[in-house]
Amino acid sequence: MDILKAFEIFAFVTGVAYLVLEVLQKNVMWIVGILTAAAAVAVFAVKGLYASMGLNIYYVVVSFIGLYQWRRDRAKVDTEKGDIHLRRISAGGLAASAAVLVAGTVALYFILRALGDPASWLDATVTMLSAIATLWLARSIPEQWLLWIVADITSAVLCLTQGMYWMTALYACYAAGAAYGWFYWRRHGSQIEN
Repeated sequence: MDILKAFEIFAFVTGVAYLVLEVLQKNVMWIVGILTAAAAVAVFAVKGLYASMGLNIYYVVVSFIGLYQWRRDRAKVDTEKGDIHLRRISAGGLAASAAVLVAGTVALYFILRALGDPASWLDATVTMLSAIATLWLARSIPEQWLLWIVADITSAVLCLTQGMYWMTALYACYAAGAAYGWFYWRRHGSQIEN
């Protein structure tokens, strides 16, 4: 087995663990996420998918922010009402996210195309959707799951077109897990103040 395939399999195994921990909103998820993202950086770098590589570097950084935020928010949750801490997204936050998604995807597409990215539109779309979803995840906004469903399906298509079958399987699992996470968080969540 070559080293790239080993990194893909490692990312798959730790990524599935990450997903389970994310649905259950366990803080250790962020640490497992760092390991998954580090392996994915290597895979995407070798494949020349630079936005997805950069996205995984971004995941490492945001994981530290998310870990801090979740530890702080955990103390605010009323476990009588639910064990998942949730925040509402404001109309302004939603509008800003939509603007960043559209503008960022277009700008990133042209950058990636100039760099020779083999799947510029898919890579740019996945990157921007995932970047916003990760910020929403760090803030415990339940609608992040809806973004993840779209991003993960798009990621699975991207990986499939590039012959990365373990990564395709991982993103297919992520998409299914995101659908489950959406319902789980809504059922077990408790709103906290922003």
